[in-house]
Amino acid sequence: MARRYTAELLGTFIFVFVGAGSAVATQYVGVFDPGSSLLVAALANGLGLAIGISITMGISGGALNPAVTIGLLLGKKIPAKDVIPYIIAELVGATIAGLLLMAVSPSSVGNVVHWGAPSLSSAITVAQGTLFELVMTFLLVMAVYGTIVDKRAPKIGGFGVGLIVLADVLTGGPFTGAAMNPARAMGPMIASLSFRSYWYIYWIGPVIGAALAGLIYSRVLEKSSVN
Repeated sequence: MARRYTAELLGTFIFVFVGAGSAVATQYVGVFDPGSSLLVAALANGLGLAIGISITMGISGGALNPAVTIGLLLGKKIPAKDVIPYIIAELVGATIAGLLLMAVSPSSVGNVVHWGAPSLSSAITVAQGTLFELVMTFLLVMAVYGTIVDKRAPKIGGFGVGLIVLADVLTGGPFTGAAMNPARAMGPMIASLSFRSYWYIYWIGPVIGAALAGLIYSRVLEKSSVN
């Protein structure tokens, strides 16, 4: 049991360190072109998550995301007793990633990008941002079910999920930071003790989106495929 929780912690650490670290690195090397920065963020987050899932999926299932954990619970893919420990492990792993990133990176650079924490564009409202996160996380959890959980899923490790994260970041990154993951958002915030005033959108949107995806896939798509 402890092995599964440790796997969730380590997998989330890998994902957040790479994802948030890419924001700091991009700022450091002076990549100020918005298109280039967006592509770097998409690749780093997508590949970081793909590797994290591939390492841990055989041990814990590779949720690495409190919203995904809830989506798997509603699809009856993980036991209820694992949900709280998984979420705690994911948040701890993300926070450790944020702390280590702060320890190894110049603060003059990290502070500019809020240590890789996602941010909401001034061009959209909090409600729009919440809905954006909901939709992107819905797509993410559908990919989790379709490429990992489903017994007919292609054996490609976490790379199917990594691809949808890459696509989601390219789509929603300029507007919400495309967190799709409360741990990805909160880790750098907790580590730096600097919280966005709208931090809650990174819980509300992803959790609702994950819940909808878990219910729809497990009760409609998965069942209908058996008939």
